[in-house]
Amino acid sequence: MGAETDHKIIPFGKGICGQVAVSNETFVVPDVHEQDNYLSCSIDTKAEIVVPIIKNGENIGQIDIDSHTIDPFTEEDREMLEWLCQEIAKIL
Repeated sequence: MGAETDHKIIPFGKGICGQVAVSNETFVVPDVHEQDNYLSCSIDTKAEIVVPIIKNGENIGQIDIDSHTIDPFTEEDREMLEWLCQEIAKIL
């Protein structure tokens, strides 16, 4: 948990989370400063990964992880988070 942010509700299609809500696909951003549609939730964030939680073909949520390090997320991180989101969807 970090400092308060203006982005408590992110509309579909806006920012990385909103883009994932529309595309239903994992989005890895190695450097948020290189991303045009990034909505800053913390001045310390350098990278982000957003993974959708899909149940019955519907996006019901997301896991959004920010990092204070540029390009920290590996393919193994992505695979683990995608698996985790599938498991979460099963129990919801």
